[in-house]
Amino acid sequence: MAYQFTLRTTVVSEPGVSSRVGDYLKRLGVNSTLVVTDRVIREAGLIEGILDSLKNNDVPYVVFDDVKPNPKDTEVKTVTDYAREHKVNGLLAVGGGSAMDLAKGVGILLSHGGDIRDWEGDFTLERDIVPLICIPTTVGTGSEVTWISVITDTSRSFKMGIVDPKLAPRMALLDSEMIKSLPPSVAASTGLDALTHAIEAYTSRLASPLTDAFALQAMEMIRDNLETVVSDPKNEAAAEKMLTASMMAGIAFNNADVGSVHCLSEAIGAFYDLPHGVLNGIFLPYVYKRNMSADPVRHAKIATLLGADEQLSPDEAAQEGWNILMGLRKRLNLPTFNSLDKVSPQDFQQLAKVAKETPMDKSNIRELSEKDYLDIMLEAFAEA
Repeated sequence: MAYQFTLRTTVVSEPGVSSRVGDYLKRLGVNSTLVVTDRVIREAGLIEGILDSLKNNDVPYVVFDDVKPNPKDTEVKTVTDYAREHKVNGLLAVGGGSAMDLAKGVGILLSHGGDIRDWEGDFTLERDIVPLICIPTTVGTGSEVTWISVITDTSRSFKMGIVDPKLAPRMALLDSEMIKSLPPSVAASTGLDALTHAIEAYTSRLASPLTDAFALQAMEMIRDNLETVVSDPKNEAAAEKMLTASMMAGIAFNNADVGSVHCLSEAIGAFYDLPHGVLNGIFLPYVYKRNMSADPVRHAKIATLLGADEQLSPDEAAQEGWNILMGLRKRLNLPTFNSLDKVSPQDFQQLAKVAKETPMDKSNIRELSEKDYLDIMLEAFAEA
């Protein structure tokens, strides 16, 4: 079996580790940094210890605290201009996937110049981006260890991907204290995002023994800890394990790719500006059901790991996986597709076309047609 596996990010997991970030940045040669975060995180006081660490280590900083979900090309330019104005040579992302994607986009422009759309695609970068450290405040993105940035091209209402090892964060700091105030709805949707990453990596056409190991371990840890974190984010042991699971799922999908769940969530998320994790959680069971006939054994493994009876045949276990995923969604109170703002079946044909054209479609374990994507959206929209 031929495969390639790349991991360029140093991971440190420890409660309170974010308070050492100033020292880590200094070791990376950063003498002025931009902190990329959002107002909710800042108002919750989550970056105070981080800013103290920067001050104590004599690392000058400026803060951009207006990150929005699904970062746009225009926002990348605005924040890059702000970074250049303050002559920063390092980046610190504190938040979820949007903060990290935005910081990566800024890193590209600081290192390469041009417009962020110039760098769309795989392996387009010419050099490493400026040093970036990521501190996740959710339990789902995995972006803290991936060399992927997803930015919405506003001219096309399309989520474009930039995929290159030169984009990788230098460090990921997994600090369970950073998710103690995570709202249950965000814990649920981001946790399902992590589960989607693990399942799609495991069932990808590009899966390898290494990505399988990371994906399966991530699924097991999510099974055992997600619902605990949703109900009690102050549970330190469960929080640490969910952060690790999210990170491991990120490593898995970065090397094996994702599939048709992400084709749908990125097409729909860009069009309606809806949360990525929520959409992944909505479509995961439906794509799982479409895919399971392509490899019942792998889908049975997923189902058994998530709680299906080990005595079931592969076909029976795979089918039970659908019930388990739907049950988990309901227990986590994930919204239904038809309850989301602005969603209209009139747009589904166009969105099915975009989903089919999304690069991850080629990695899905089963080839899905535009009609398949349309049918999945219609089925999900009809869900009570």
